[in-house]
Amino acid sequence: MTSTKPLLAVPNVSEGRERTIVQATARAFTKQGRARLLDVHSDADHHRSVFTLAGFQGDLSQAVLAGTRTAIERIDVGEGRDPADIGAHPHVGAVDVIPVVYLDAGQRGAACAEALVVAHEVGNRLGVPVFLYGELAGGRTRAHLRRGGGKALAARIGAGELQPDFGPPRLHPTAGATLVAAREPLVAFNLELAAPAKVEDARRIASLIREGGAEGLQGVRAIGVALGGSGSVAQVSMNVERPLEVPLRAVVEAVRRHAEIARGEIVGLAPRAALEGFPENVELAGFDPGVHTIEKALGF
Repeated sequence: MTSTKPLLAVPNVSEGRERTIVQATARAFTKQGRARLLDVHSDADHHRSVFTLAGFQGDLSQAVLAGTRTAIERIDVGEGRDPADIGAHPHVGAVDVIPVVYLDAGQRGAACAEALVVAHEVGNRLGVPVFLYGELAGGRTRAHLRRGGGKALAARIGAGELQPDFGPPRLHPTAGATLVAAREPLVAFNLELAAPAKVEDARRIASLIREGGAEGLQGVRAIGVALGGSGSVAQVSMNVERPLEVPLRAVVEAVRRHAEIARGEIVGLAPRAALEGFPENVELAGFDPGVHTIEKALGF
């Protein structure tokens, strides 16, 4: 039986500063009329744009492919990229990750199938090597694949340590590689630390609270990054992979045990339940819970 709920796709593109590229990519995702664009979140410091699309199986993959083609034609993450143009967020590709998201267990099979179609098309039609992660790859993580960036990934391919699941056996000269998964909703959640905290503090906190750390929260992936032109702003940047089990208030509490928080940020959309009990005294910059939840965006 076909689900009445759409699937989501959340392509992360390594461009957060050039508005014309972001706009062209957004238009391409929706030009064929196969998917709805629910949200676009661009961040100049991370040099990244996150697009949230909704569509049904078969339609969604074609919309993702169209936007991916436009992005890789316009974004160069090759070795010649200016170091000042890299951004704070780790990445290995112009279209860095493409997760296909299922909203309930009944959609899991459809999401896995759609993710594999995306992976095949990006790899074999667009010529960008694709690596699967998450449940499509035995739990292999994004962090494992991104370790050391694109240069290290190329070396690991050359050494035979890793081989793409789809596409050519080498990085695309300008588009790098793309990572593809099927997953449940997660929340990309950032917490900026109040001065005088430094990036070293953010990295220490991230190491404590990420899954596997001394105070680890289940399903939380965390890094510490420096923001701003001088790198003077410290941020704990996270993916909360089980936001219904570990709501955002618990993440705030964990960080607050070690540093004062200046403000928070949710990248893209979040499940409504993840926001239950969120502290009123923590500003979420640019986030309106009446607009930026998955349920609201889909009209549920």
